[in-house]
Amino acid sequence: MKGSFDGFSVNLYQDEDGDWLAHLVEMPGISAFADTPDRALAELAEAWEGTKESYRAHNEPIPEAPARKEYSGQFNVRIDKRLHRRLAMEAVRAGISMNALVAQKLARETDKTNA
Repeated sequence: MKGSFDGFSVNLYQDEDGDWLAHLVEMPGISAFADTPDRALAELAEAWEGTKESYRAHNEPIPEAPARKEYSGQFNVRIDKRLHRRLAMEAVRAGISMNALVAQKLARETDKTNA
């Protein structure tokens, strides 16, 4: 079953009635349920294949999993000017650029949430 979901993350869990539910995390509308985890995953694989076939039939691009996309490493964020000032001052005190400071803070925060 590995590789059946083209890089999309799968959430698999048992509900209060004992049924197993599976869905693509980045596309929660694609889901399946069954009485065993393996069957729920097999049903999800069928649902995903059906979804891809629908995209093809409508000449639409099949969504790409975020984990498989290429990223530039750049994005713009608008923030409050007071926060901007505080970050700029913190960067000066640390002797690094504000970009480096923000990148460090984001890395630490995402490391915490992915641990």
